[in-house]
Amino acid sequence: MRGTSVGEQMTGLDIRPLTSDIGAEIIGVDLRDELDDAVVGTIRRALLDHLVVFFRDQDITPDQHLAFAGRFGSINVAPFGPKLETHPAITVLDQIAPVGGLAARWHSDNTYMPNPPLGSILRAVELPDIGGDTCFANMYRAYEELSGPMRLLVDGLEAAHDLTYTLTRAIDEGLAREHLDTMRAQYPELIRPVVRIHPETGRKALFVNSNFTTRLVGLTEAENDSLLPLLLNHVRSPDFQCRFRWATNSIAFWDNRSVQHYAVPDYTQRRVMHRVTIDEGD
Repeated sequence: MRGTSVGEQMTGLDIRPLTSDIGAEIIGVDLRDELDDAVVGTIRRALLDHLVVFFRDQDITPDQHLAFAGRFGSINVAPFGPKLETHPAITVLDQIAPVGGLAARWHSDNTYMPNPPLGSILRAVELPDIGGDTCFANMYRAYEELSGPMRLLVDGLEAAHDLTYTLTRAIDEGLAREHLDTMRAQYPELIRPVVRIHPETGRKALFVNSNFTTRLVGLTEAENDSLLPLLLNHVRSPDFQCRFRWATNSIAFWDNRSVQHYAVPDYTQRRVMHRVTIDEGD
């Protein structure tokens, strides 16, 4: 049987792993309450250990959603995309039949920003009768499952991250009203390591994603055409993934520094989600 951690014993939380590599459900906390430091610390430890944590039956208000996120860092307001009118720090994902949508690609959030977010907290508001699950992948394991020679290669590489593709798609699909040239001037291409060292755990994670990584720096076009798709496809392995089946008022909180996610576009009814993103550093 799984042992109980000191944090769980002190706070009364029950942390139940979904798989051996990623994901855990946290039971025994009401996110409508003002959480004490011990509970917040246990949730943060669970996030670092399991990379994405889930809560069920959390009928929270937008204010409570923001308050919970604020216990883990300052709020990161997404530069583009629909927002909740009364709470513009909350991004609204409201779709029907999103085949080919941007969320249906393995990605980390907002890696084009100078300081990519620590994580995101996503709440299910309205769901289709069938479908709409979200999959999560462990980027520590994605790195570790590369061969030794490949790890040596990617350890020394850098990649370009750019918002052009994603923002263009969002504008075309009516999900963003921002002007492309203005946003590109505000957020120019950034160069980042292909392998990121997590600032809290010290572990290496693969840090390229299909929404924002455009090229590997210093490689020829032919080399890019071979290596970048290989790395992007590698994260799709079910060996280091979990899949979460949503219910209304379920919440997922993932570590954007070590996780990629994929929203399965297999539904034809309305799906409404509210997302709050957290800055790294606090």
